[in-house]
Amino acid sequence: MSIATEQLRDALGNAVEPQPCKLVVFGAGGDLTRRLLLPSLYDLAVAGALPDNFQIVAVDRAEQTGPDWATRLFDLAEQDAKDPSAEFSCPQLDRTVWDRVTAKAQYLSGDFTQPDIYTTLRETLGAGNVIFYLAVASRFFARIATGLGQGGLLKEGRGFRRLVIEKPFGHDLASARELDAALRAQADESQIYRIDHFLGKEANQGIMIARFSNVLFEPIWRREYIDHVQITAAETIGVEQRGAFYEHTGALRDMVPNHLFVLLSLIAMEPPSSLSADAVRQEKTRLLQAIRPIRGEDYVPGQYTAGQIEGRSMPGYRSEPGVAPESQTETFAAMKLFIDNWRWGGVPFYLRTGKRMSGRRTEINVVFKKPPYALFNQDMDDPRTGNVIRFLLDPVRGVSIDFDAKRPGLEEEIAPVSSRFLYDEFFSKTPNVGYEALLHDCMAGNQMLFQSAETIEAAWAAVDPIVAPEAPYFYTAGSEGPDEAAALLARDGRRWLPVT
Repeated sequence: MSIATEQLRDALGNAVEPQPCKLVVFGAGGDLTRRLLLPSLYDLAVAGALPDNFQIVAVDRAEQTGPDWATRLFDLAEQDAKDPSAEFSCPQLDRTVWDRVTAKAQYLSGDFTQPDIYTTLRETLGAGNVIFYLAVASRFFARIATGLGQGGLLKEGRGFRRLVIEKPFGHDLASARELDAALRAQADESQIYRIDHFLGKEANQGIMIARFSNVLFEPIWRREYIDHVQITAAETIGVEQRGAFYEHTGALRDMVPNHLFVLLSLIAMEPPSSLSADAVRQEKTRLLQAIRPIRGEDYVPGQYTAGQIEGRSMPGYRSEPGVAPESQTETFAAMKLFIDNWRWGGVPFYLRTGKRMSGRRTEINVVFKKPPYALFNQDMDDPRTGNVIRFLLDPVRGVSIDFDAKRPGLEEEIAPVSSRFLYDEFFSKTPNVGYEALLHDCMAGNQMLFQSAETIEAAWAAVDPIVAPEAPYFYTAGSEGPDEAAALLARDGRRWLPVT
């Protein structure tokens, strides 16, 4: 067994053991199944973390057999495994392990908008533990849940029945509530697992451990010491072939109430009373409920125009396939928000996310206040000096601490320095696309890493005042966003830390 395999097994070792089950995948021929779901199951199999008697039941419209489906996805996974830029990459894909995941796979061809498929499923599944994974467009979530419920497939008795859905969980507060009502009409909240893969990533899970297992951090994690917090999720890619989808979504809906608020809750939540799912999710919900309504003047939408990234010419958003020539959809969103509670009162949080930016970087920067006066004659306005704790999440993973030190020499000259821990330097790299722990926990019945209905509602309530479309500000592909985003901080006497 490799070191990486042992580490993945150790990482899952303290969790409740997953139970034997069948995994029904709606949308089994889709991109999500190919890129994330099957590779994660493969990683779990390599680590010996899949339960005995595990079986996949694949559901999609195409006519094919289970072996044909498994072989096709293996061929695609082999391509991804050889691509170092893909989310799933490893030196060599083991066909024997892949076959262990898919050997018992059944394939059901059918239309999940019609009742016939649910009759076929009921006859196929019988009794026992079943997870229904909805790897489909969000507009089908309620319809499939209703079909499962009306077909009696979500009734628990001789085994658990669980329903897994992906983001987006609605497109505003009203639609999120509507979706939740449709789901809860068919299943209990304890059966519903809302996945946000940001919660499954190793570095993101490490934020809670860094905060709550180290006395070093927690005593200074408050308004008396922290000047502000920056959360950035920047990408160099554009909308790729997802222009038609993105036109109806935009950066705000796609990233803020889910991914960025996941990071916000991890960095700012109060310590939970325990690591039970209820305790952890309750603190995240309380944090999001404490967000002060965001004002329009504290929100900056942007849209990329043609430019260059790493010497390559990139088209503007309006020239992408599936995008309207006069589109007003934002590909960038920046905002300032406040959390009205005792710990964070008066501390601004600045969030930004965007496509076609100057670099790929996801990180949280906790910027501390400067000393009360310049004892050593340092420039107190120099942004390079001072204390910053950086949680590096993607593509570099780790924690960096910036502080001032004396430059060698006869003069009392200050120099900014940094000390950092990087996962890939300290630990052997583990196979992880961000879904392994989530799938493992779903099989074990642990909802801690999944979003609750209350958390989702609180997130949408926070951004609801600004989800109405506004004319975006333009920024050149390969830049750090529109000038108005820089001005958002400049008016407070602050500036964004660089993306690259």
